[in-house]
Amino acid sequence: MALLKKEFIFEEVNKLKGVGPKLSKYLKNKRIEKIKDILFNLPYSETDRSKLSKINNLELGKIQTIKVLVKKLNFPRIRNLPNKIICGDETGEIDIVYFNSREGYLRKIFPQNKYVIISGKIGYFRNRYQITNPDYVTSLDNKDYVLKNIQKYKLTKGINEKKYRLISDQVIQNLPVIEDWLSEEFIKNNRLLNWNDSMKRLHLTDDSKNNTSQSFRRIVFDEICANFLTLSVNRNRIKKDKKKKFFKKIISSKILKLLTFQLTKDQTIALKEINHDLCSDKRMLRIVQGDVGSGKTIVALLSIANVLESGYQCAFMGPTDILSQQHFKLAKKLFNKINIRVEYLSGKTDHLKRKKILKDLSDGNIDLLIGTHALFQKKLIFKNLGYVVIDEQHKFGVKQRLDMANKGGKNCDVLLMSATPIPRTMMMSLYGDMDISKIKEKPSNRKKIITLSKPEKKINELWTFIKKQINKENQIFWVCPLIEESKFLDYSSAKIKYDLINKQFPGNVGLIHGSIKKEQKEIILKKFLEKKIYILVSTTVIEVGIDFPNANLIIIENADKFGLAQLHQLRGRVGRGSEQSYCLLVSGNKISNEGKTRLKTMVDTNDGFKISEVDLKLRGPGDIMGTKQSGILDFKLADLIKDNKILQYARAEALELLESDPNLDLAENINISRFYRPYAREKVGWSRIS
Repeated sequence: MALLKKEFIFEEVNKLKGVGPKLSKYLKNKRIEKIKDILFNLPYSETDRSKLSKINNLELGKIQTIKVLVKKLNFPRIRNLPNKIICGDETGEIDIVYFNSREGYLRKIFPQNKYVIISGKIGYFRNRYQITNPDYVTSLDNKDYVLKNIQKYKLTKGINEKKYRLISDQVIQNLPVIEDWLSEEFIKNNRLLNWNDSMKRLHLTDDSKNNTSQSFRRIVFDEICANFLTLSVNRNRIKKDKKKKFFKKIISSKILKLLTFQLTKDQTIALKEINHDLCSDKRMLRIVQGDVGSGKTIVALLSIANVLESGYQCAFMGPTDILSQQHFKLAKKLFNKINIRVEYLSGKTDHLKRKKILKDLSDGNIDLLIGTHALFQKKLIFKNLGYVVIDEQHKFGVKQRLDMANKGGKNCDVLLMSATPIPRTMMMSLYGDMDISKIKEKPSNRKKIITLSKPEKKINELWTFIKKQINKENQIFWVCPLIEESKFLDYSSAKIKYDLINKQFPGNVGLIHGSIKKEQKEIILKKFLEKKIYILVSTTVIEVGIDFPNANLIIIENADKFGLAQLHQLRGRVGRGSEQSYCLLVSGNKISNEGKTRLKTMVDTNDGFKISEVDLKLRGPGDIMGTKQSGILDFKLADLIKDNKILQYARAEALELLESDPNLDLAENINISRFYRPYAREKVGWSRIS
C-alpha cells in the first residue's frame, strides 16, 4: 500500500459499496462528497444498546434493547394500516409496529414462538408499549451485533442511521495504514496519537465528544496545519511577484518637523513598520489597529508622503463623506507646502469636476486621491498607483478592497486601518498571514471612557446628569437605531426621542439622520460645533468621521441590537477632550445571550483588539481564503478559538517545515504534501487582502 492512499481517501463517495446516485445526492446535501468527508463527519453522541431491559422497566422516548418472545404476527388486509408483531417477556407485552414493510421479510426476522433481540425508541399507544420501525432486530445467535455502544451521527433526509453506519464502517475498515508525517518524538512530546489510530478512535469510541482527547487533538492539529500550509504556499507564490522598491528620500521627516505635536511611541513604531514594508520588494499587507483617536490617520499620511516622493500615486479610501473629507482636509494641510496635489472624489462630486479628476488622474497629474466608494468605479484609472490605504476597513467588502488594490497591479501595497478589525481579519492575523501594527497609546490628555449598561426603564434618571453636563458646557450624543417609529421593530425612533428631549431642554437639541439633506446636516453639525446646541440626537450616521472634543457623553439606545464593532465606533465619538467621558448603553427588557455578552464586553474594556477577539468568538472567522467577512470557517473539527493552543503549535510546526522545505519536496515530507495538496486544490485562490 502506498504511503497515503489518497486514491482512496480523496475518491468520490460513489466508489463505496452500496452508494448509488440517489444516496450520493442525499450525502451531498450533508456536504459529504468524498470519502474524506465521511472521516470528518464524526459521531455527536453515543447510544447504549449494551443492556437488556425488561418490558415493565422501559422508559418512554429512550432507545432501549429487549429480549422478547414473538407471540403473534398481524398483517391487516386493509390498506394503510401498519403491520404489528406482538412480543413479550415474563413482565409484559410490547407491540412492534412497521409501516410499508413486506410480510415475507417480517416473517423471516420474527419467527413465531422464537426469542429475538430488538432495539429501538420506546413509545406508548393505547395503553401498550410499542416500538415503531425498530433500529435492530436479530436472533439470539447474533446478539453481539446489537448489544454494544453505538456512535450516532448527524444525518440528513433520505439517510437512516443503519445505512450510514454501513458506509462509515466500510471506510474505517478500509482505512489505509498511513506512515505518519509527524516524528515519533513530536507525537510523544505533544501527547498525540498517530493518524490512523486517531481517526479510528474518533469513530469507534466517545473520543469525538472529548476535544481534549489525544485522537481529537491530533486530527485538529493536522487540519489546522494543512490549512496553514495551504495559505503559506499560496502567499509565498504571491510574494514571488516582486515590486519595485519605494523611497528615494524620506520626505516624512520634513513633515514631522512641521507638526505641532510629537508622535507617540506606538505611532513611531507603526510608521517604521510600514516604511520597512514599503521599502521591501515584497507586496505589503498590513493592518494598523488603534482605537478611535489614537492617531492612525497621521501615520498613514506620513507613509503616503514617502510613496508620493518616489513617483507613485496613492489612494486613501474612507467609508463616508464626512470621514473622507476629514482625511482630505488634514492631507491638504500637511502637503500644501511640499508641492503634492491632493484631490477628493465622492458620489456627490459634480459631473464636470469628476471628469477633470478622472483625466488628471490617468495622466498622472494627481498625486493623492481621497474619497469614498466612488474610487471603485471602473472608469477611474491611475497612471501609476503604488499604495492604497483603506480606513475603517470593516465597512468595505472583501471584493471591494481587492478590486481597489488591483488597480495598482503587482506594485501596489495595501494598508488597512481599523479600530475594530472584522473577525476575518483577526483570524488572518492569528494565522500570521497579515502583519499588524498596534497603536494602543493615546495622547496623554485622554482619559478612559467610563461605560455603563442600564435598562430602558431607568432612562429618566439621566435628566439630572445631562443637565449637569450642559452646565459645564459639555455636549451629548444621543443615538437611536431608527429614524422613525417602526411597526415591526421594537427599537427607539430618533424623531420621537428628539421631541421628548427637546421638551426637557428646549432649543438645546439637534437632530441628524441619513435622510436629511447634506446642507441641513452641515448646518446642524456647525451649530453643535459652535455650542449653539448641546444635545445631538442621531442615528448611526455619527459612527465615523465626526470629531467634537467637547462631547463627553454618548447614550446609545437599544445597544444590545448593535454589533461590537459599531458600538466601539460609536463610543469613540466621545473622549476626544480632557474632560472625563461616559458611554451609556441602554437596553430593553428582553436581551439575547449574545446581546448580554456584547454589553458586558463594552463595559469591561476600551481595547478594540480585545473587542475584536470577542467578536471573533461570537461571529466566527469567516472563510480565510474566500470572501466572507464573518461566519464559520470551513473546518471540519477545529475551533480556532477553543483550539488556540493547538493553532500555535500547528503554526510553529508548519513554519519550521516550510523553512527547511518550502515546496515540501523532501522524502520525509511526502505524506503531509500529499495530504494538504488535495486540500489546497479544493480551495479558491488566496485573496491577498482581508
